[in-house]
Amino acid sequence: MENFSNWLQTYLGIEPHAQQKLLLSVLIVAALWLIHRILRASVTERIQNLDRRYQWQKALGYTFTTLGVLIVSLVWIEGVQYAATYLGLVSAGLAIALKDPITNIVAWGFILWRKPFKVGDRIEIGPYKGDIVDQRIFLFSMMEIGKWVDSDQSTGRILHIPNGMIFTSGVANYTHGPNYIWNEIPVLITFESNWEKAKGLLQEIADAHDISHNDNAAKEFEAAARKFLLKYDKLTPIVYTNVLDSGVLLTIRYLCKPRQRRGTSQSIWESILRAFAKHSDIDLAYPTTRFYSPDKSGG
Repeated sequence: MENFSNWLQTYLGIEPHAQQKLLLSVLIVAALWLIHRILRASVTERIQNLDRRYQWQKALGYTFTTLGVLIVSLVWIEGVQYAATYLGLVSAGLAIALKDPITNIVAWGFILWRKPFKVGDRIEIGPYKGDIVDQRIFLFSMMEIGKWVDSDQSTGRILHIPNGMIFTSGVANYTHGPNYIWNEIPVLITFESNWEKAKGLLQEIADAHDISHNDNAAKEFEAAARKFLLKYDKLTPIVYTNVLDSGVLLTIRYLCKPRQRRGTSQSIWESILRAFAKHSDIDLAYPTTRFYSPDKSGG
């Protein structure tokens, strides 16, 4: 051991006092790593709920990382006055050089405190949309939805976004509050169609797929109304009427779960196609071109 110490001092220039600190630092890191691994294995074995297990594992990681930094810092820093002076000299430079990382750390604290989103939520922030799959000190990760895939389905890409983006971009949370969203299905029929009959059929189809009568839906909206200023007098489906250049637009508006939008839309459209096929006086509209030729004979 003495020969190794002499070698470190001769070839690497590490004094005996520094060697002791280095050895102690390694032992501290190794001990904390071992304790962390044991506790992490215990949490994995004992907690079956995936969300709780994930939160415990994250909390353990942050706790032991912080402990390691603090304890090793105390080993190397001699004297509180010296440490304060040193920190005062470098703090201004670090604030400028590490602006973005510091912003990300502050944003991470804000996310943990105010909880604009958590793991498992579906959000939209800036140009990005997806499901939150991981949160870290500097960034959060989400499974992307949309882009070239229709109806909020997953693209398969993982997006890594700096935490600081929550201070510069608005965050839309699909699942924060009532775990329901409003979806609309526009149905365009020709002017020659019996629009009143079509509207009645669409209302029947929408009512058949209605989930607003579900007790959970009503309770979630009531709970959200106690936290946010939400005013929804009507949760049942409704069909709106409008007139466009190419026909009569009938729009179904209904409640659905955020991750069930495509499935419910498909189910409703299939019901619409079956219902309209039984009525010869209802036709879906599509882009057409009409030509008008005046009678040159004057008749």
